[in-house]
Amino acid sequence: MSQIDELEARITAALDRIAQGLEARQDAGPEGAGDDVAALKQQLADEKLANAQLEERVKTLRDKLAAVEAANEAGQSEQSQAMRKLDTDLQSLRKANQQLRDNNKALREANQVGELQPTTLVSFAADVALVFDGSDAAALARFGATPELL
Repeated sequence: MSQIDELEARITAALDRIAQGLEARQDAGPEGAGDDVAALKQQLADEKLANAQLEERVKTLRDKLAAVEAANEAGQSEQSQAMRKLDTDLQSLRKANQQLRDNNKALREANQVGELQPTTLVSFAADVALVFDGSDAAALARFGATPELL
């Protein structure tokens, strides 16, 4: 029986210790839990603030990216127009060069045949953008001229 009494004493002591532990937790529980909850709420608020700041940075970066892309598109458009103009000018120069080659070839052939007489060759290349009507008295008056002076 002594063993049973000893086991009963040990179980009673263990139950007392468990009861004391529970009481201690219940006493400190709400206060300790309150501190933990407050700390967690503060961490959550801090993280929300950091997230809002990061979202604002992302928005700013996206706006800057859109502005840079728009500027690049405008630059490409200007470059494309400049390239078209250069291409047009190049074609014009190629055409003029071919005409000069044809003229030189014709002169060489005429010289070889002996048909080329001593002459003075005069060539004019002009890009006439505006043709002036000399019979228009009002237009002549702007330049201080009259049809009789012509």
